[in-house]
Amino acid sequence: VIVTGYVGVVYEKLADGLLLRHGADIVLANSRHDAARFRAVYEGVGADASAVTEAALPFLGGAAYTAEPGRDTVVFAAQPSVPESRADRRYLLDRLVGHARLHPEREVVLKLRSKPGEHTTHIEEHPFQKLAKGIDLPPNFSLAYGNMGGILDRADLLVTVSSTAALESLHRSVPTAVLTDLGVREVLGNHHFLGSGCLASWDRLDAGHRPVPDPEWLAAQGVAPGDAYHRAFDQVRSRMAELLAAASLPPIAPYYTAATAPGYLPGILARHHLAPDGTPLPGAAPATERTGLRRVIRDAVRDAARGAYRHGVQRVAPVIRRMGEL
Repeated sequence: VIVTGYVGVVYEKLADGLLLRHGADIVLANSRHDAARFRAVYEGVGADASAVTEAALPFLGGAAYTAEPGRDTVVFAAQPSVPESRADRRYLLDRLVGHARLHPEREVVLKLRSKPGEHTTHIEEHPFQKLAKGIDLPPNFSLAYGNMGGILDRADLLVTVSSTAALESLHRSVPTAVLTDLGVREVLGNHHFLGSGCLASWDRLDAGHRPVPDPEWLAAQGVAPGDAYHRAFDQVRSRMAELLAAASLPPIAPYYTAATAPGYLPGILARHHLAPDGTPLPGAAPATERTGLRRVIRDAVRDAARGAYRHGVQRVAPVIRRMGEL
């Protein structure tokens, strides 16, 4: 049984990603909202949509929010590439520091995604911890690393641009604000929260505003708190049991074929060292696996090449781009 899906919120490349996944036995949708969108894409191109199966985001959990007397903690969940420009990231940092100065009785925490030099999926050209150097930070302002769940345990307000941390926060009933300061734009991903009741600006938060989420939006997005989350995977279990009980499964039938996408499919296959007919390209794999010294040398060279590539992408390329902006 072939199962595919998405780890987080799907707010870009919806059609492309779904059509590349078509043919799997189960295509997981993380919410009722996503299930409807996924089926619309498949049906819109005349493809079978029966594999779409509603579930929920796989990483939600933690104790429900309860306010503690004397505790007042605001957490800003940073993202490595949203926003992208140095000016926008510095703006957010300045507003966060300004909020801490405006409310000296409040603990303000900047939750960072990764430590300096740590490899992540998304490249962070302008780390907040680097931007914070040289700034006179107030005593109630701090930086934090580690698991988001542990940070949310002591949060009384979660602020972000569009991080999936907002969904974790909403699931736990923590007051949550999605910033509009830089606009509500697809490139930021905060358009996903339209109708949530969570959109707010720093000016409103500085004045004491606490967003109240819309219950219907929460239910549609699969993040409603309570027992509903524990039942969210029932459809997947039922569908999986049905497939496993079958005597045999039908052949995989992807949407992209030599007939439907003759100009696109060959390039996709070539990236995986396959010819248009699905056969391995020459040199894709050695006839016999190398052993001994040759294998050690090959692996060492491969590791060095990967390290050089990572260094180029994360360190050299950002410097060249910044030089080009001078």
